[in-house]
Amino acid sequence: MKNLNVVITGTGSYIPTEIVTNQDFADNEFYDSGSKAVESTHEEISEKFTSITGIVERRYVTDDQLSSDIGAIAAQRAIDDAGIDKEEIDQIIVAQNFGDVRKHTIQTDAVPCLAARIKNILQIENTNCVAYDILFGCPGWIQGVIQSDSFIKSGLAKKCLVIGTETLSRVIDLHDRDSMIYSDGAGACIIEGVESDIKEGILSSSMGSFTKEEVYFLFMGKSNIDESDPRVRYLKMYGRKVYEFALTHVPAAMKLALDRAGLGLHDVKKIFIHQANEKMDAEIIKRLYRLYKIKDIPADIMPMSIHKLGNSSVATVPTLLDLVRKHNLEDHQLNKGDIIMLASVGAGMNINAITYRY
Repeated sequence: MKNLNVVITGTGSYIPTEIVTNQDFADNEFYDSGSKAVESTHEEISEKFTSITGIVERRYVTDDQLSSDIGAIAAQRAIDDAGIDKEEIDQIIVAQNFGDVRKHTIQTDAVPCLAARIKNILQIENTNCVAYDILFGCPGWIQGVIQSDSFIKSGLAKKCLVIGTETLSRVIDLHDRDSMIYSDGAGACIIEGVESDIKEGILSSSMGSFTKEEVYFLFMGKSNIDESDPRVRYLKMYGRKVYEFALTHVPAAMKLALDRAGLGLHDVKKIFIHQANEKMDAEIIKRLYRLYKIKDIPADIMPMSIHKLGNSSVATVPTLLDLVRKHNLEDHQLNKGDIIMLASVGAGMNINAITYRY
């Protein structure tokens, strides 16, 4: 009997061309959340920042680019990579958090939704191709993949295009040190239902939303500087709380996904985790291995792109996957049959994980 497998058949990404180094923040006047000036020198701030996050530079879009623009580029690359006819796509699912934000504004624009805009840019004529956005924080792209799995297995779709696109450079407070974390980017994939004698593609998933004490760990708030307009809101977070939440809940979500697939951690070849913070991601992996009472962690288990690309929210995981699939990340490659995991955590607070046979 043939298995109906849900498989990623193509990937694409767009890495913006504008490189912004830590040194480019040297003239910024940083304040804490109480509007008190940070007295540390830029060198001290930068050194501590890099030691925690691993970020030395990040990418920003050019002034004329929007999230929908770069999402369409990543989408077209995924379509080309899969070698499909774009008119055969049944669903376009776009994970995003702020819509299109034009340069020098802080107003989000999500009417029409970004998926509809991207479908227009791609010039897809098929009216049965349904285009919609999902808001799920940084785990949005993975959530879109999970939704695609359900739609395909239920018979409601055969081919889905899932995109994660964000321009966080447009919603950051330049007087907040956390502004150095964020970046822009887009990643996408084509997901298809494929019949095969073996079980491959998406094997299992897990997900959760924690909205009691955790719901406002990431939020929109006023600038850290006193004289700012209180009506203008910027992306803010309680970093320590996010860190502790991720360490507690992401390893458990990953283990649950593995358990549902009937696999163990020794089966996993690569873990593609949201590029939020190098130190946090390393600790998540350490705690995952601790759940299995495994002390030795393979040196090449976790590809990382955060050092040069920063945290582009919904775009980090699909971009990382695309880089590895296309041999553009040194010392990392995928082979047929490899078990990999995708995992993320973000605003909501939301978490998810996927077990996948490549």
